[in-house]
Amino acid sequence: MFHYSSTIDNLVNHYIAAGEIAGASLLVLKDGEEKYRKVYGESDKERHIPMRRDTIFHMYSMSKPVTAAAVMILFERGELDIRDAVCNYLPCFRNMTVWTEAGEVPANRDFTIWDCLNMTTGIPYPCEELETGRRMDKVFRELIARREAGEIVDTMEWMQEIAKLPLVFQPGEQWMYGFSADILGAVVEAVSGKKFGQFLQEEIFAPLGMTDTGFFVPEEKWDRFATAYEWDEAAKGLHPLNRSHLGEYYKSDVAFESGGAGMVSTIDDYAKFAQMLLNKGKLGNVRILGEKTVEFMAQNHLTEEQRTNYNWDSVQGYGYGCLMRCLEDKGLAGTNGSIGEFGWDGWTGNYVTVNPEENMVLLFFIQRCGTGFWELTRKVRAVTYGALESL
Repeated sequence: MFHYSSTIDNLVNHYIAAGEIAGASLLVLKDGEEKYRKVYGESDKERHIPMRRDTIFHMYSMSKPVTAAAVMILFERGELDIRDAVCNYLPCFRNMTVWTEAGEVPANRDFTIWDCLNMTTGIPYPCEELETGRRMDKVFRELIARREAGEIVDTMEWMQEIAKLPLVFQPGEQWMYGFSADILGAVVEAVSGKKFGQFLQEEIFAPLGMTDTGFFVPEEKWDRFATAYEWDEAAKGLHPLNRSHLGEYYKSDVAFESGGAGMVSTIDDYAKFAQMLLNKGKLGNVRILGEKTVEFMAQNHLTEEQRTNYNWDSVQGYGYGCLMRCLEDKGLAGTNGSIGEFGWDGWTGNYVTVNPEENMVLLFFIQRCGTGFWELTRKVRAVTYGALESL
C-alpha cells in the first residue's frame, strides 16, 4: 500500500517544480475530523510569500453553492417559492425575449428561481460563440469600465443591463452555465431587504465562524491574499491575473456582490460550509438548513432534454442541481469516488467535494486559472480515495 502523505507530496511538488502551479492547499476531513492537511509552495511567487493555512483565495464559482444555500434559507422560511418567477422580485426580467436566427421572439414564460438554481434560464456568460454571449461581453466591458472609472455600479444596475439582452433559448429548455447565480444574489437582496453580503454574513458566515469570507479582502489581510495566475502557453509559465470577472480586484468594498463569482475565502472557512452540508445543514450546535433541504440540494434536477448542453469534461457522469454537480456514474466520470458526492469548483483552481457515503470532505485549492477540475485535481482525488481506509 502506498503512503498517502509522500505520494501526495511528490505529486503536488512535481507540479510546483515544473512551474505549472505556484502553490496549493489540501484539506481532507473525515468523520468530522481533520485527516490530512498540507500547504505547498507560495501564495505569491513574485514576492516569495509562502502558502499558509490561512491564505485567502479567490473563490470564483465556488461562490455559487453558498448562493444556493442562501436561497434555500429563504425557501425554508416561506419567504420565496423556488417556482416563483424571478420578475416577481426583479421586474426588469419580465417579458424577456429569446434570440433566434430569425430575430428575437417573446419568451414563452418568465424564468424562475428554479431555473436559476439549475442554470436553465437561457442567460449566458460572455462568449464569442453566441449572439447573446457577444452582447453580454459588451455589457460586461461597459459596466467594468464604469466601475474602473470610479462609478458605483450596484447589483440592481447590473441586473437591469443584463435584462435588456435576449435569452439564448426558451426558459427551462436546456442547461447553460451563465449569470443565473448572480441573479439569485439579487433575488436574495430583494426578498431580504439587505445587501447580499450582509445576508450571508448574518445567516451563514458569522454562524459558521467563517471570519475570512466575504466579497473583498480588508487591508490588514492583504498579505494573506493569494495571487491568482494564468498560464502563458507561449512562455510556458505563469503570470499574475491582471483582470477580474467583474472589474473588481477584491481589495476594496464592492457595490455589486457577485453571487456567481465574487467571494473570497480560506480553505478552513470553506471547509466549515462544506462540513455543514455534509452534516445535512448543521455544524456543531448551529443549524443553517434543514436535513431534507440539503438532501434536495445534493441531487440531480436536470431532465434528459436539459442535459443536451451539459457536456463539459468536468461534469461527465455527474448530474446537476442547486448550482452543484452530483456523481451518478463513476465510469463516465472516470473516478473512484462515491455515488452521491457533490460539490463544485472555481475558475481560479479551487475545488470541493462533499461525500456523504464516506462522511468526507475534500478541498484542494491552487491558483491557476481554468483549472477547477484539472488533471492535478483529478489525481489528488484519485490518490485520496485510494488511501481512504488508511487516513
